[in-house]
Amino acid sequence: MSTVPAPALSASTHAAPDQAATLICLPTLTGEAFDATLDHLRRAFPLQPIIVATPDPVPTRSSSDESQIRILNYTSSSSPHGAWVPTAADYLNAWTLAREHHPQAVLLLGAEAASVSPDTLRRLVSGVFDQQDLVLPRYPVGPRDALVNSAILYPLTRALFSQHVRFPLPIDAALSPRMAERLATTAQRLTSTNQADAFVWPVAEAAVAGFSVRDVAGDQRTLPLPGAIDLNSLLSNVAGSLFADIEARASFWQRARLATTAPRVPTYATRSTAADANPLDLAPMIDSFRNAYTNLRELWSLVLPPNSLLNLKKLSLTPPETFRMPDALWARTVYDFVLAYRLRTINRTHLLGAMTPLYLAWVASHLRMVDGDATLAEQHIEAVATAFESDKPYLVARWRWPDRFNP
Repeated sequence: MSTVPAPALSASTHAAPDQAATLICLPTLTGEAFDATLDHLRRAFPLQPIIVATPDPVPTRSSSDESQIRILNYTSSSSPHGAWVPTAADYLNAWTLAREHHPQAVLLLGAEAASVSPDTLRRLVSGVFDQQDLVLPRYPVGPRDALVNSAILYPLTRALFSQHVRFPLPIDAALSPRMAERLATTAQRLTSTNQADAFVWPVAEAAVAGFSVRDVAGDQRTLPLPGAIDLNSLLSNVAGSLFADIEARASFWQRARLATTAPRVPTYATRSTAADANPLDLAPMIDSFRNAYTNLRELWSLVLPPNSLLNLKKLSLTPPETFRMPDALWARTVYDFVLAYRLRTINRTHLLGAMTPLYLAWVASHLRMVDGDATLAEQHIEAVATAFESDKPYLVARWRWPDRFNP
């Protein structure tokens, strides 16, 4: 296997002080987007020296006589087409640059970076200056958006790692130097086995290391899409990566206690738009689940206990107008798939594919219940995460003594 090379640095475009307060690592951007991003950075940090690292040739028009911003070109070890969230190679690039330039904070920006507002940039970096190791943005989304996150990523991260971070697979991230180094260590293991585009889970990494984590409100941002990838592949890639990370950190989350903080006031700015009032046709998702119950029931019986299968049978017979997957059933279902992933009950690709129609059933249930209402969506997402927290003892027990249950 080949090892991803460290970024190759060229001479800086601007003269700069010996050390900058913040290192900003950019993705590939067009010339126009690059200039817009620089403008936002100037407005966000008007009195701070910053280093901006870009994998692109710096447009001539971006050069100026200002001394605040130092621009570095580096050779990215990411795939040429880029990614919709930072991957292992991006975290490794960030630490390689930070190790050379010794910033106080590292800001890693993902695709569509030009849409990140100056206020959001400032909040992210200020969090690190306030002694936080990992600061992630909480971007506003509509009640019909980011549902893989709401159904799986957020509740699992909250229940197992006691972290109330709504986007544990972040688009952008602000890191302390020691957090950047920690993530680079994980990234190096992946890139050394030719997995430069693999996901890294910074919230879990911070929890295991005992580092501090905060998420901050972000202004509206253009959210990058994962490209022309079908739902089945997307769910398999993302959920499979998280399940593998959970498996690798089992010794931590089996001991970890749930956070004893006061109930969190919802601050996830779920916003309804005019489009959210348009009626949705949920029939295809419900039909997909019903067909899967008929065709995949035998496979599901290898993963799910009899009581869950009975509840899924009842759900498959429920009329569309009252279709509702109980939160406890969804939490138990996801936990059983995490266990089956660990035990390799069936081929992992087939396992994750068999999860897709169950996820669609949850989506149909969620969307019917919230009906485009941002407040209801927020309340239900929190209720789902609470169900995962309540059922964590089941996962711990089954993980330790898997032979006690034999479907």
